[in-house]
Amino acid sequence: MSPASGHGPAIRLATRSSPQARTQAQGVADALVAATGRAAELVFVDTTGDRRQDVPLHVIGGQGVFVKEVQQAVLDGRADVAVHSAKDLPSVAHEALVLGALLARRDPADALIGRSLDELADGATVASGSVRRRAQLAAVRPDLTFVELRGNIATRLSKVPDGGAIVMAVAALQVLGSTDLIAERLDPSVFVPAVGQGCVAVEARADDAATLALLAAVDDAATRHDVEVERSFLAELGSGCSLPVGAHVAGRSLLTFLAADDGGRIARGDVALAFDRTDHDAARAAARAARAEVDG
Repeated sequence: MSPASGHGPAIRLATRSSPQARTQAQGVADALVAATGRAAELVFVDTTGDRRQDVPLHVIGGQGVFVKEVQQAVLDGRADVAVHSAKDLPSVAHEALVLGALLARRDPADALIGRSLDELADGATVASGSVRRRAQLAAVRPDLTFVELRGNIATRLSKVPDGGAIVMAVAALQVLGSTDLIAERLDPSVFVPAVGQGCVAVEARADDAATLALLAAVDDAATRHDVEVERSFLAELGSGCSLPVGAHVAGRSLLTFLAADDGGRIARGDVALAFDRTDHDAARAAARAARAEVDG
């Protein structure tokens, strides 16, 4: 919890209760206290993704399995804002909610824990629950064997295969101070990150002008531009898209990745950005081109 304040009632932040989510949400709470003088408190919520850790994410629904119950806490009035890892957000926003803040991005890259790519022997096992990560690794190392990986960070770190590796977001390891475990940071220009990876997103009710005004104080303009452009790419693919997909703004370019379910066709893009509203049109056009290439 954050310290009490005389500037109004505490801002209630709904969040998952995992160590990573708790730490991220506390960071948002601390930033709000510093920027607005308001107290802040965390409201913990269990999600479908947390409860069903024995089932692969793409089977139980993929997008939204870590956010719907957190959003519901705001819609029900149990919390004022919902805090998420931006990469977990569905491509289409909830009609009653607004992205009030996107905090400054951490490292967006993926990383291998256990062995680096060069250290992995032919046929070595890599554990990951992400179809995107599997497709990208298979594209450069088709010999690798892939297995599912679910659970919180501590659980996943305990499941490094013998002689193999697991794949995790660098940002998650930064949050928990565990970057010393990284065997290799994967180059985002080759291993394109998930949309919004490395960013914490905060939603509020669209009709809650007072809370949205508070969130504006912690919103990072550069991160907002980048993540919203990435989300335009994902939204154009369709809310039901379960294909391996990545999109990441790096420098003045939008890097994109899309693969067929079987990994047989892969589309990569590098789109120049103007850093104005036309960037969203460029992202949507890139998505249409990628889909056409993958569909053949």
